[in-house]
Amino acid sequence: MPGLRVIAGRARGRRLKSVPGDTTRPITDRTKEALFNILGPDLQDSTWLDLFAGTGSVGIEALSRGAAFVRFVDLERRAAETVRENLAHTGLTGSAEVLRMDAFSLLERTPDRQFDYIYIAPPQYKELWKRALTSIDRHPGWLQEDAWVIVQIHPVEYQPVELNNLVEIEQRKYGSTLLVFYERTSPGESA
Repeated sequence: MPGLRVIAGRARGRRLKSVPGDTTRPITDRTKEALFNILGPDLQDSTWLDLFAGTGSVGIEALSRGAAFVRFVDLERRAAETVRENLAHTGLTGSAEVLRMDAFSLLERTPDRQFDYIYIAPPQYKELWKRALTSIDRHPGWLQEDAWVIVQIHPVEYQPVELNNLVEIEQRKYGSTLLVFYERTSPGESA
């Protein structure tokens, strides 16, 4: 597999270090490029919560392309260290925060800020994506008014999820990766 890299923006072409071992499944360049093409100019000055961050590839790409802030969360020590190293290598440390903690514990806390995008890319086949998505749905204070939650899973993992504050708006499949997009519904708006 070719090395991870930043595709566009001010850190374009910088190689990213992979997390040692086989606990993470980095996003492919093709999928990452497609994701950021979908987001387009809305990415500028946005804030991100990158859950199960792994290498930090998605959040770092967002920062490189003009996002204002990304909070990276991963429970595994090696992943958190890798994100910190990748941020330092790309010169994007000043716009980021790396938390080595359980994503579910964070989501159960009182929100300390709101995000425009929450990216969920957990270990596969454990239904962790559904658990994270329903936790965000129960705690919409993490989300800006028109925020998106983006889930990265294997297509066989997908199931519709009953939600109150989020509505599924789109799916895109790229090989063995499925991106599912959810949008925060306005208060009083029925999904």
